[in-house]
Amino acid sequence: MPMTNNSVYLDSSFTDDQRRRALYQGQLFVYSPRKASLALCELAREMIKEAFAPLDPLTAQKELSVERYAEILGKLKPAFIHHPDSKRHIQSLLAEVGCDPARTYFDVPRMRSSTSDNYLTTGIAYAWHPHRDTWYSAPPSQINWWIPIYDLASENAMAFHPRYFTEAVPNDSHGYNYYKWNQSHRGQHVTQFVKEDPRPLPRPSGPVELEPQVRLLCPVGGLIVFSGAQLHSSVPNTSGVTRFSIDFRTVNLDDALGRLGAPNVDSQCTGTTMRDYLRATDLTRFPEEVVRLYDDETLSEGQLVYDNPAG
Repeated sequence: MPMTNNSVYLDSSFTDDQRRRALYQGQLFVYSPRKASLALCELAREMIKEAFAPLDPLTAQKELSVERYAEILGKLKPAFIHHPDSKRHIQSLLAEVGCDPARTYFDVPRMRSSTSDNYLTTGIAYAWHPHRDTWYSAPPSQINWWIPIYDLASENAMAFHPRYFTEAVPNDSHGYNYYKWNQSHRGQHVTQFVKEDPRPLPRPSGPVELEPQVRLLCPVGGLIVFSGAQLHSSVPNTSGVTRFSIDFRTVNLDDALGRLGAPNVDSQCTGTTMRDYLRATDLTRFPEEVVRLYDDETLSEGQLVYDNPAG
């Protein structure tokens, strides 16, 4: 059926195949909390509480130096990524939302934070400028899943800029290669970037109209689902509290084999993230013959997979 580029589906009854097709056309999906997403949030909240004890994590920025705050996040976030229950909850969640675990590959769930009033917006708590994940070597079939750990407010949410789904944005993604990034920047100690962030992150190179924008507010454990080609950004946090969230990404095997996905209107990066995804059944990676469909001549220019147990 025909769809516009800015529809939002709430608790849709679409099958996963139907949902993916709609996402590739620019639609947005919101789901109520699921058992596995609530369990994932509970794990995250326990870890956050312990990391910031005895302070309230939502207002700890008012009590700590920026350097100390970044140090805490620098230990907390990798610990969450590598906690064995993180992947287990994602596996359960994908089954709960109708994905075929044998055909669905996911990357590790990451904890994100957005501090209030420009306290820390670089490095380990980077405040994202408008961007598409496809500027960072993601395949066109990548789907993003975003989950709030604590209550959201419009003043600390994420913004979508759907007019640009089919409209090119001038950007410098031509200078980004995923393999070189893994080799030169993924090992950096991002906790040291508390005033500025020198990492070459692709961004718009010309003006972007942020309005109209869409801010989706779902409850703790709710799911916001969107295409990796959707232009989105961090809302400047003026809520007075830190926003903590979880995100992860999926790619369907059949879509990867069929080279299906959202249209590429402006991405010029090289390399591919395809080797990062894990099959939801047994955590094996994409077969190399599938990855080769997305690879290019930069194969020997860096580190193909970032696999650092320290985070």
